[in-house]
Amino acid sequence: MATDGARRKGIALSDKQRIAWLRLIRSDNVGPSTFRDLINHFGSAESALAALPELSRRGGAARSIRIASTEDAERELENAARLGARLIGIGEPEYPPALRQIDGAPPLLAMMGDVSIAPRPAVGIVGSRNASISGSKFAAMIARDCGRAGYTVTSGLARGIDTAAHRASLDTGTIAVLAGGIDQPYPPENIGLLQDITHGCGLAVSEMPLGWEPRARDFPRRNRLIAGISLGVVVVEAADRSGSLITARMAADFGRLVFAVPGSPLDPRCHGTNGLLKQGATVTTGSADVLEALAPLTDLDLFNPPAVDEPEETGQSAPLQPPDDSDRARIVNALGPTPVEVDDIIRHTELPASTVYLVLLELDLAGRLHRHPGGMVSLAMLV
Repeated sequence: MATDGARRKGIALSDKQRIAWLRLIRSDNVGPSTFRDLINHFGSAESALAALPELSRRGGAARSIRIASTEDAERELENAARLGARLIGIGEPEYPPALRQIDGAPPLLAMMGDVSIAPRPAVGIVGSRNASISGSKFAAMIARDCGRAGYTVTSGLARGIDTAAHRASLDTGTIAVLAGGIDQPYPPENIGLLQDITHGCGLAVSEMPLGWEPRARDFPRRNRLIAGISLGVVVVEAADRSGSLITARMAADFGRLVFAVPGSPLDPRCHGTNGLLKQGATVTTGSADVLEALAPLTDLDLFNPPAVDEPEETGQSAPLQPPDDSDRARIVNALGPTPVEVDDIIRHTELPASTVYLVLLELDLAGRLHRHPGGMVSLAMLV
């Protein structure tokens, strides 16, 4: 496995940078991909913040964009500190290295607990909330054996399989990924488990603001983090159209290994896992199946420089020339409701890549652009 020194590679944000990063990601219409593009264009979060009003105006925003204030950011950082939590940037040593590599990785993660386990190689274990006794025992066995082999066990703090995996890895290291804010665990019955995790050799992680109560649409985002943090995901008892299958699909999209535990075709809780096996997931009947497949991955270089990094105070970068109206119109006309790749827009319009990316930022900040998996974009249809 990679050494602890390699796993902790990174550069810490200054207090000033952390506040600027938090303000930027908490501002309207700024998601992880937009955040990355803004930093890449303007050199720093402070410069990007100064450019937001003009960018959104040029993109055709109907009203002024809301920009998170310094006071709001300072308040969130203070509230996190009172909870014993920290906000960790994507370029910092404690940020999970595998998560850095996915498209649209969160620029900031709220973390509470033992942050030293975050850089370790991780395996995700997910499955049915209405788990069987045998399914829970199997998940616990996999979690214990992976923990003893040096892996952190990642799951979503849900009932059933998630709970079994977390409990079995409390002594070796487990990460609970939350759908809501770091102070809004779900379900309520697992609040005690979360306390055991964060007060021991474990960690709670969330990309959502403090105070954010989880909604149904937030759970796929949580599943995405589980898949992104992990080198592989083990699915134990998953029904058709379950959240666990979403996690498995995202893991496959990220190039992670997907393991599925076969089950009875008569048990609805196993229909999803049996379907994964038909699609090529690794048959998993014991811990050795997981550990042998993961072993070669732990020596890979997961610690390349992140896509977004501010190692030094860069100051105000040179302003980019705004695209003229004719170039902007060509790009807008090339877009439609069907997602397309940005490279295709560049080829179609024959405009410089910097011009295309800047116009897409304008549209994004004006709420006129949809971003899709794989870096694809489409035009938001006005109603």
